[in-house]
Amino acid sequence: MTKFTQPTFKLAFLSPRYWGTLLLVGLMYSLSLLPLTVQTFLGRRVGRLALKFMKKRQVTIRRNLELCFPLMSEVEREAIAIENIDNTGIALFETAMAWFWSDERVNKHVTIKGMEHLEELEKSGRGALMLAVHSMNLELGARAFGIKKSGMGVYRPNSNPCYDYFQYKGRSRSNRTLIDRKDVKSMLHSLKTGERVWYAPDHDYGLRRSAFAPLFAVDKACTTTGTSLLVDATDCAIVPFTMVRDSNNHYTLTLHAPVEGFPKNEPEQAAVFINKIVETSILACPEQYMWLHRRFKTRPEGENCLYRMCARA
Repeated sequence: MTKFTQPTFKLAFLSPRYWGTLLLVGLMYSLSLLPLTVQTFLGRRVGRLALKFMKKRQVTIRRNLELCFPLMSEVEREAIAIENIDNTGIALFETAMAWFWSDERVNKHVTIKGMEHLEELEKSGRGALMLAVHSMNLELGARAFGIKKSGMGVYRPNSNPCYDYFQYKGRSRSNRTLIDRKDVKSMLHSLKTGERVWYAPDHDYGLRRSAFAPLFAVDKACTTTGTSLLVDATDCAIVPFTMVRDSNNHYTLTLHAPVEGFPKNEPEQAAVFINKIVETSILACPEQYMWLHRRFKTRPEGENCLYRMCARA
């Protein structure tokens, strides 16, 4: 368990080594000033252009859809894939929105539903594990929520210290603080003291603290058992939420009622339970989910990889 140290600005970031990073952050800020319709228009173009040069990511998107929805027609899956590629580009702009928009502008474009569920938990003093999936607009959703009720974000530091500084600064604008993803002790303390902790258990994090559980049509998806660790030790509530952008470029963040029936002290059954929640959250808008992640890369011993060139992933 690693104690997280808040990144700070250093004069070294002004050296030529980080000029590219500073240029990128400056560009993100400049683009965030544009009207939202212009940003989404440009985002779609950026997504299609970028993935032309990242063909393996396109293959991953289509393979994930094929694995999860084998009964869906190829035409339907391809339509989702194309929209997903567009949304990959829009996600870059949505990150800039989350980092640089004013509270007023965020509130203008994001509607939050279901806040009453958290208000009830607050009255009881019970902590809430805010169960997310990696939708493309997750950062903007966290920012919008934090304006109303701050929480604790689980954070993976970036290997580039200059970018990490701006990422931390952007993500902590509305969150109370950020917790290193390895700092389980701080997560447990926060939940025990009635805090809200953002948590996304939908990716493949490897064999450590994991179980194989069904996810859509894949009967053995490597799934973290970290959810069990947090819930079993703190008796916190699990509150799923989704963030969806509609055809009018307006976002709706929906907080669902705390789930019932979580299998305590049964990590493998809990993984099955959590994946059902993940499925429901993804289906709220599959076009806006992060399908470019190799979700099913880790396989049980003796089983073949589900992707080509897994060793190079």
